Amino acid sequence: MDGHKFIQEAIDRGAKAVIYQTPRHPACLAGRKDTKTQEKVNFIRVEDTRKTLAKLSAEFYCNPSKKMNVVGITGTNGKTTVSYLIEALLKEAKKGFAPAVIGTVNYRFKNKAIPSINTTPGPIELESMLADMLKEGVNYAVMEVSSHALDQCRTEGINFHSAIFTNLTQDHLDYHDTLEKYFLAKARLFKNLRPSSFVIINNDDEYGRRIKRLTRAKVATYGINTKADVMAKDIKFGISHTEFLLVAFDKEIKIKTRLIGRHNVYNILAAACWAYKEGLGLPILKFAMEKFSLVPGRLERIEFKGGFSVFVDYAHTEDALRNVINSLRQLSPNRIIVVFGCGGQRDKTKRPKMGYIVSELADYAIVTNDNPRLEDHLKIIGDIKKGIRKNNYCVIPERKEAIKKALSLAKTQDIVLVAGKGHENYQILKSGKVHFDDREAIRECLRLKNY
Repeated sequence: MDGHKFIQEAIDRGAKAVIYQTPRHPACLAGRKDTKTQEKVNFIRVEDTRKTLAKLSAEFYCNPSKKMNVVGITGTNGKTTVSYLIEALLKEAKKGFAPAVIGTVNYRFKNKAIPSINTTPGPIELESMLADMLKEGVNYAVMEVSSHALDQCRTEGINFHSAIFTNLTQDHLDYHDTLEKYFLAKARLFKNLRPSSFVIINNDDEYGRRIKRLTRAKVATYGINTKADVMAKDIKFGISHTEFLLVAFDKEIKIKTRLIGRHNVYNILAAACWAYKEGLGLPILKFAMEKFSLVPGRLERIEFKGGFSVFVDYAHTEDALRNVINSLRQLSPNRIIVVFGCGGQRDKTKRPKMGYIVSELADYAIVTNDNPRLEDHLKIIGDIKKGIRKNNYCVIPERKEAIKKALSLAKTQDIVLVAGKGHENYQILKSGKVHFDDREAIRECLRLKNY
């Protein structure tokens, strides 16, 4: 939406200054020339109003990010889990660290939790929040930084102490148009860092290797397949835990974590690499990682007494689904049954790709609604079906019924994965936002089955 269209309304409501970027003078845009009201208004033209708003917001709140350590985390997958892991590390370090987290699940600090509307808030809200955190004694703000936020310059006024790049695969092309533009948006975080900052890069990711060439900051790397500063070796996967040897800058330590799957090994490596560069010792790292239990809605296991396993995961992209299904396959289940859908009014090109991946990698798939928003849910499902090449699926649009069906199909040693919504406790339908939590629905269905 073009804010220039509302200039006259703002003036009528008492605005004393107008910052604008259009070549035309706002008086012309407003349709009134040289009125007495406009003569009392200061008009300031800038090249980019979004950047200016972010910088003004930082100045208004006395630049709180310059008085704390702000850690930016970006990438397609893993941002939330890495933010939780770093928060846990800082809390366990017990060196006067007081961390806060700004991310997809919520914004939290000092036993306060604010529901998250956007992964990364707008600049005014963001600077206000950082200022409040600073007043409460927060000295580390761990922030998920979305591609939308970077493209819209929401973090332009933030002084980042360090940044982490997890990975990049197709997502948000409804907004960015191409994967290259999506990458360039992510890369802004690293291009703008000061030389005194440091960055943590996934060295197994081709886009991560590109970022190393774009940043002025000091670089440390992590990986499994490609030589890196921090690596995982001798990985052993289990249904309830993962074990591996963590090699950090030629020092070794064994890690046993309740997080499962290869993608979570990457997440732990990212957090470990950051912790090592920040000066936290390997004993603290080991203690924190082994104590850490789960991230809400991220391969979260639903506990019950039955012969099969049920997981909820936020995976809502082709790559995320591939990662999580492959991770579950490494646990040697009898079958994997997946319930999934795609969000409406979002990147339509990923729908058939998600359908293909699930039908190829899972033993059985149930296609259902995610958050259809204002789109026809049957049209979304039809797009998903275009990618399916096997006859190993069914369609049940009502999500709770789809979950119920998946659980009824499950037998001993099977795994049921309910993907797409994770921690979300709502569905967005044409009629509006309604309460719906995959975990609650699963537990209710399991009770009906007497588990």
